Amino acid sequence: MPGPMMRKINNMPKEKTDFKSLGKLIVFCKKYLPLVIIAIIFGIGSAVCSIIGPEKIENITNQLYAAVVLPLGLDMGEFGKVCITLVIIYIIGAIIGYGSQFLMATVTQAVSKKLRSSINKKISKVPLNYFDTTTKGDLLSRVTNDVDIISQTLSSSTANLISALTLFIGVVIKMFTNNWMLSLITIGTSLFGFVFMGIILRFSQKYFNRKQVDLGIMDGQIEEVYTNHNVVSAFGGKKSEIKKFNKTNGDLYVDNKKSQFLSGMMMPIMNFVGNFSNVLIFIVCITLILNGSKTVTPGTISSFILYARLFSQPLSTFAQSMTSLQQTSAASRRVFEFLETEEMANEDEKTFKLETVKGNVEFKHVNFGYLSNKTIIHDFSAKLSAGQKVAIVGPTGAGKTTIVNLLMRFYECNGDITIDGVSTKDMKREDVQGLFDMILQDTWLFDGTIRENLVFNQENVSDEKLYKVCEAVGLKHFIDTLPQGFDTMLTDNLNLSEGQKQQLTIARAMIKDSPLLILDEATSSVDTRTELIIQEAMDNLTKGRTSFVIAHRLSTIKNADTILVMKDGDIIEQGSHSELLAKNGFYAELYNSQFATT
Repeated sequence: MPGPMMRKINNMPKEKTDFKSLGKLIVFCKKYLPLVIIAIIFGIGSAVCSIIGPEKIENITNQLYAAVVLPLGLDMGEFGKVCITLVIIYIIGAIIGYGSQFLMATVTQAVSKKLRSSINKKISKVPLNYFDTTTKGDLLSRVTNDVDIISQTLSSSTANLISALTLFIGVVIKMFTNNWMLSLITIGTSLFGFVFMGIILRFSQKYFNRKQVDLGIMDGQIEEVYTNHNVVSAFGGKKSEIKKFNKTNGDLYVDNKKSQFLSGMMMPIMNFVGNFSNVLIFIVCITLILNGSKTVTPGTISSFILYARLFSQPLSTFAQSMTSLQQTSAASRRVFEFLETEEMANEDEKTFKLETVKGNVEFKHVNFGYLSNKTIIHDFSAKLSAGQKVAIVGPTGAGKTTIVNLLMRFYECNGDITIDGVSTKDMKREDVQGLFDMILQDTWLFDGTIRENLVFNQENVSDEKLYKVCEAVGLKHFIDTLPQGFDTMLTDNLNLSEGQKQQLTIARAMIKDSPLLILDEATSSVDTRTELIIQEAMDNLTKGRTSFVIAHRLSTIKNADTILVMKDGDIIEQGSHSELLAKNGFYAELYNSQFATT
């Protein structure tokens, strides 16, 4: 598996900077542009102070040389004045440099907060079919990794890039103004070092890419094996999984070693180039001084050594900024691609809201498909009376869950669905969804106490009601055995079974107590005894409420008032349990097949 993936990565074209996405980011940050401009001005000021510093040091060195070596004496007043000026310049440079970083950090955090808030708001506005075509991991990556990349670039590159450009131009001008020969030596040796770094980066990049692929493969293996440890053990797959892990771990070791070795060469090489540049500057200066040159002084040596170091700083910043800008353009493209996703229609003008709900539900010629070219619900019509317990049955893929999704307006359909004669399209989605309790076969519990999970989004729920509901679903004994009762934190150490998790979600729905109820395979994860307890609670819960029950175990819906039998998106049979068995049709075939081996 690593081999083909490596070839795929190596054959990928190099990513170019998407200036359109960067432009969108600038527009998004326009509110903070005044702070960014101030930060840039501060950065330029800090760079100017860095440029002036070596000139003052040259002055100090020449004065000390004249006083000690020649000796011509030292004008303490002039010397002190230069020293104080140098200290003031560096203090001012440090203060405004800190100010630039502080302002950019403030802007960065504000933009990151705004981006995440915008994405969070957008999530509630995009249609549900967006999540059918986008993985959760990809969306999470946009919220976390992509926003972090943008944040890092804003904080480290924006003001620094302008400051580095100022420093680069200023240093070059000061060096050539001082001595063109030494300037060429400084620039030549520094450029040689960066060319060498570019060669190393070119060779090391493929190992960094391979390392990331190896890490992804290893993370996937670890997650799969640890999550399904019991299955691996039961099927005797430990040795094969260990062998597979060792292979990936070995590849990661080799690629990581090579990438670290090559990248680790860059700093020693740049140090060598810098020291070599200093040696050349020193030799040339001494040679010129001994030959009687009046354009070179001992102070020239000290200033050019400092200029050589200053010259390499903006070049490093440019290289890092170009890489950051490429990453940021890619991250911005992904973030704004999501923020520009088509939203659901605005429903602010819809003010109709059912205050009292009887529970009459009617489907009128409903057609729907998750893909525009593939219809899975064909001309679905059904009229259900208030208080009825309606079961929806059929083989996998018949459209049972889809009907429920349409009922709660998770998706829009052709045709109409009415509640008490009012079309759900005339009500806001949240108002429609607020009419339902929904219990799914997939349990959802979040980090928090049992109480917080049970009363999710509900207020003023008493312990008495919590105990009553938990007793109804068979959880009271379990709650009583916990050290903090309802205030026990839900963690991995609590070791809840799938059945207990399902019982908690059922209890949560019972606490909400909405007028309409949807049960989608609600007892699929519980044992037979617990199922009987929950079934009894369900019977009490559904009294007087219109309820929709999706079930594969047909024995659980014998007492349903109406059973809708679906196949390939159509209702092919309708009636009570006894009526459908008497027809000896598709329902009877399904029901009898579940007991064929008993």
